[in-house]
Amino acid sequence: MAVQPAVFLGHGSPMNTLEHNRFTDAWRTFGLLTPRPRAVVAISAHWYVGASAVTSMDRPPVIHDFYGFPQALFDFDYPAPGSPEVAALVAEVAKPASVALDDRSWGIDHGTWSVLAHVFPEADVPVVQLAIDATKPLDEHVELGRRLAPLLADDIMIVASGNIVHNLRAIAWHADNEGYDWAQRFDAQARELLEDDPTALGRLQDDADYALCAPTPDHFVPLAYLAGLADARGQRPAVLVEGCTMGSLSMTAYVVEGEAE
Repeated sequence: MAVQPAVFLGHGSPMNTLEHNRFTDAWRTFGLLTPRPRAVVAISAHWYVGASAVTSMDRPPVIHDFYGFPQALFDFDYPAPGSPEVAALVAEVAKPASVALDDRSWGIDHGTWSVLAHVFPEADVPVVQLAIDATKPLDEHVELGRRLAPLLADDIMIVASGNIVHNLRAIAWHADNEGYDWAQRFDAQARELLEDDPTALGRLQDDADYALCAPTPDHFVPLAYLAGLADARGQRPAVLVEGCTMGSLSMTAYVVEGEAE
């Protein structure tokens, strides 16, 4: 059995589902080089609600939670099975935090399937999605990330999906592989902190660029789970691929490596 890795993927535009670029190529290579897990626990910026829950249905619906994109994206399907067993494990390891089992209200949203479409393109690895409780401070998300660490040794991969820099109002649609000065600066600050002390992630909320880079916290918070997992594993996250695009999106991805047992 392998200890699975944990990864934070900057998912950017939903169009990355259908496109091939240096970021999606890195996701695909990651999937090819990683031992196939028995399941994935996904933490997506797009299930950001006032409670903590995990999908527990056998067949989670595919949610197209966006508008204004080409029909091909709305037609895209990612029919991965769910896993009530793994959902129950997530709820167990999260204790004393309470994580409800959700068998009807959510499913797999584009923050999850837009990246897994490249990591596991056959949609044949079971997926459960963990909600982000918007009422909790960042440090509690880091702590919940720590508690999830035993899942990695149980052959379960953890995939957090968001963006370190995510400001849709400032997007420059034709600025491929470019970032504003403030976006690049904040992205570099995040890398420096993660390489030094991932548990101190909250310091970035005091950074002068934070309000521009994370005008809403939903896309930033998934990084806290990787920070907690890195601390529990006694590792520092390694860069999988880095860079900004469209001016105000960071696509930088990090991984906490697994190991053979």
